[in-house]
Amino acid sequence: MRHGRHVKKLGVKTAHRHAMLANMANSLISVGRIKTTTARAKEVQSKVEHLITLAKRGDLHARRQATSAIQDSDTVKKLFGEIALEFKNTNGGYTRRAFFGRRLGDGASLSVVELNIEKKVVQEPKKKKGKETAEEKPTTEKTDKKAEKKEAKPKKEKKPKAEKKEAKTPKKGGGKKKKAAASK
Repeated sequence: MRHGRHVKKLGVKTAHRHAMLANMANSLISVGRIKTTTARAKEVQSKVEHLITLAKRGDLHARRQATSAIQDSDTVKKLFGEIALEFKNTNGGYTRRAFFGRRLGDGASLSVVELNIEKKVVQEPKKKKGKETAEEKPTTEKTDKKAEKKEAKPKKEKKPKAEKKEAKTPKKGGGKKKKAAASK
């Protein structure tokens, strides 16, 4: 019986488990969202919450502990720079886990784990109704690129379509009878 054993083994050896959870924590911190099995999601969620708590502390020892757990300097910089500031006034609950469905191959339960960072939405002031002139319209990179493509490509001239040739009508009786008679 496994009384008092609080480590989920996840079906792998210890070194594999530590490496897997470190890689998943790295991905979650750098991307902000990962999809994995529910058991792994629970474990990586607790690991990332602990790393964010270390980042909020912010001292050298905490940074070294996080570096030994993640082993990616860019992710540690993002953790201590951006993410720690986002959760500065929050006590726990840095991540959320949602059920995603079942995997087709083996029916394993899948979950999505993501950071609880709220996207700050800045509302633009409403403009008066009416037609906007070209000067007032905001341009984006996509619209600029589309305009450049339109200007760069000359229009192709359409060629008249060739008339369809008359379709051959199949002969009655098929050809099976002739072949059968020839083989006898």
